Amino acid sequence: MDKRLLKRHKRQVSRARQHVKVSEPDLRTPEQISAAREVSRSVSSRRDALREPYVSPTVQHPSSPAADGAATAEESE
Repeated sequence: MDKRLLKRHKRQVSRARQHVKVSEPDLRTPEQISAAREVSRSVSSRRDALREPYVSPTVQHPSSPAADGAATAEESE
C-alpha cells in the first residue's frame, strides 16, 4: 500500500512540475525600475486627488439634476 501511494505521489509531483510557470527575470536596470516606480506613484496620486474624501456618488449636491429640474419648472411657467 505504501509503495503504491509513493508511486502516485511521485507521478503527481512530476506532473505538477511540468505545469509550473517560471517567471522571467526583470532585465531592467535599477534606474529604470526606480523611474517606473516614480511614474506609477505619480499616476496613482493624481487619481486620488480628483476625488474629494468621503464623498459618495449618491449624495445630492446643489448642482444636481433634481435641483436644476425644480428651477427649470419655475422658469417654464
